[in-house]
Amino acid sequence: MATTSQMVGLVLMVIGVGGYVMTGMVSVTALIPAAFGLVISALGYYGRHEATRKTAMHVAMVVALVGILGSATGLLALPALLTGGEVASRAATLSRSAMAIILIVYLIAGIQSFRANRKS
Repeated sequence: MATTSQMVGLVLMVIGVGGYVMTGMVSVTALIPAAFGLVISALGYYGRHEATRKTAMHVAMVVALVGILGSATGLLALPALLTGGEVASRAATLSRSAMAIILIVYLIAGIQSFRANRKS
């Protein structure tokens, strides 16, 4: 799960920087996915050590949950964007939606990993 955390963190950093560039480097809030990615990636690195893995991965799941709660509004605006409706910012909707989807998948994978480790 530590390697997965590092990869998810990297993807979120790319989304954050991409969103920042898509907004003409005007909106600093576009970097929020990058900040979450940096934290998750750092926790993945920290979790590579056996002694700290459990704590690091649990903290990473809490960070993912907070990220999901913060970016879920992007998922609510996604249908309007896909059907050509009016959205406040196309880049923000895409970025928040991508962040929410990635973190939902990551959280599910983390929970499955925890359950599998508990059984063994």
